[in-house]
Amino acid sequence: MTDDDMKLIGKRIKQLRLELNLTQEELAQKIASVKGKSSIANYESGSNLPSDEVKIKMCEIFNCSLDFLMCKSDIRNLEEQIKQDFEFAYHKEAEGLTDEEIADAIRFYKQIKYGKKDENN
Repeated sequence: MTDDDMKLIGKRIKQLRLELNLTQEELAQKIASVKGKSSIANYESGSNLPSDEVKIKMCEIFNCSLDFLMCKSDIRNLEEQIKQDFEFAYHKEAEGLTDEEIADAIRFYKQIKYGKKDENN
């Protein structure tokens, strides 16, 4: 990993922390394995990368994917994005459909999401 990559990740961590109005100290307190604000400062400056354990905890705190945290994706939360896309498409495309066609579309969506047929819903 290059220094530029580490700095970019550091900027992303800082951005996410600031979105939650957390100080470095407050973020450190939310992560048991982080010893203090100096660790957070080192992550944000790009001096150090967080451990995998810390990355996972940060993803939980920031409600984002690991790919987003590590600047591998600009989609913050893929599952949430898919849900939003579906809801937009559903509302846009549902106009003019019968109740039965809408029920079929929902069954199809559930089949894709859950990977099985749902005969009852």
